[in-house]
Amino acid sequence: MTYAIIEMGGKQYRVQEGDSVVVDRVGEDEGAKVSPRALLFADGKNAVMDGPELGKVKVEAVVTEHLKGPKIRVATYRPKKRNRRQMGHRSHLSRLEIKKISGPSAAKAAAKPAEKKEESDGT
Repeated sequence: MTYAIIEMGGKQYRVQEGDSVVVDRVGEDEGAKVSPRALLFADGKNAVMDGPELGKVKVEAVVTEHLKGPKIRVATYRPKKRNRRQMGHRSHLSRLEIKKISGPSAAKAAAKPAEKKEESDGT
């Protein structure tokens, strides 16, 4: 089970391939590719949290739609002042679909057989 923790809009989300995540509005158009910053990568056996290997982690996502969140109502009240006020807002959101998560383990697996062949030739 491969997953990653990404950062979008100052918030962190745990994602896997094929997931659909609702995040704060992204400045890209619908259908555009986005690559959020990875903070952690785990492939079931190993976890990468920092160092140069974290720079090799690539998360590819596509903006599928832009939407608005639910209406939030806010009421303020000051006692004995006859001051009552209602406000509200709807957050602007974007839905991302995670297409691919690739980590440093794939590069290591391809490099290990080549290293073993070199060692056996030298002996």
